[in-house]
Amino acid sequence: MSAGGAAAAKGSLVVRNVGTIVTGDLANPIAAGDTIVVKDGVITSVGSAEGADGIATVIDAAGATVIPGLIDNHVHPVIGDFTPRQNQVDWIDSNMHGGVTSMMSAGEPHTPGRPTDPAGVKALTILAHKAFANLRPSGVKVHAGAVMLEDGLTEADFEEMAKAGVRLVAEIGISGVKDPAVAAQMTRWAQARGMKVMVHTGGASIPGSGVIGADFVVAVQPDVAGHTNGGPTALPLRDVERILAETTARIEIVHNGNVKALGEVVALLKSKGALERLVIGTDSPAGSGVQPLGMLRVMACAAPFGGVAPEVAVAAATGNVAALHGLSAGVLAPGRDGDLVVVDAPLGSQAKDALGAIAIGDTIAVAATVIDGVIRHRKSRNTPPAVRPIAF
Repeated sequence: MSAGGAAAAKGSLVVRNVGTIVTGDLANPIAAGDTIVVKDGVITSVGSAEGADGIATVIDAAGATVIPGLIDNHVHPVIGDFTPRQNQVDWIDSNMHGGVTSMMSAGEPHTPGRPTDPAGVKALTILAHKAFANLRPSGVKVHAGAVMLEDGLTEADFEEMAKAGVRLVAEIGISGVKDPAVAAQMTRWAQARGMKVMVHTGGASIPGSGVIGADFVVAVQPDVAGHTNGGPTALPLRDVERILAETTARIEIVHNGNVKALGEVVALLKSKGALERLVIGTDSPAGSGVQPLGMLRVMACAAPFGGVAPEVAVAAATGNVAALHGLSAGVLAPGRDGDLVVVDAPLGSQAKDALGAIAIGDTIAVAATVIDGVIRHRKSRNTPPAVRPIAF
């Protein structure tokens, strides 16, 4: 069951006998060495056992791989670890068993009775932001409170929300604002106050959403072109290429989309030398359900179908998302959050390790998820077991 709070526990631990350390940093994706040290929730050493003396909590990785905690760039929470979208409790906890340690809200559209007047929009946004600042379900860092754009919002409203700590604008196109000129103006107000803005792309998703292509995205100039491989219906690849050329937006791929298009988008970014703009999310909960292993599945599709190395797929689900949002999680390096996942080839895989499994499209085994230096589970309830005898 989910548990956690604003003063979430911070721990110290050592992970030793690591076979491969995948950093999440696209520029330096593999670190030398076999040990990671976390003290009081912060990574102090990557590669060596420096500073490990006196730390009682030890994970013996037995040659398994360690990656940063996954950061889902596209979720639709409400309040707490429940979703009315599929009437499911503990969905955040279930995602944590899939290696997810942080989530970024793309809006709270599934909130029952969601208000659409400016006062209600502000109230819901600030409530969601502050509620998840006080609640860490299973330790997961849910960055919620994304502004659902509605007609009538003013620059003063964005100023008020920014002062309350709001840093996200929900994917434009799933709420009331449909005019690109209005969306562009509100985007400028939001970005001037440090908010990151996403635009829905591709076909319609939920009732009230619409079809959005490159013309709209170029006019708005958001920070993220959401689910370019579909949420669930994909954007034409020519539109993705235009967005890549005519905006600075990150290009998002998600589980709740078209797998063929996913591979094409990744291959396009590779061909353009723009893989630093690739970010991964699930777009869940959604009509396709809750996707506890969605991040793992997107990585396992991106590598073989997009023609990229598995460590690149990991970076798109960790360090690239962290860079977009200015997070201290997402990269295994001294001074960063002690969020990490011990992973391995799943039992029965043709691959010999986790990176090999991703490369051939297998869902990797999650043996442990660590958030702020605290072990949140030992052996995932959702993935296959690991090949190696990881010990605690």
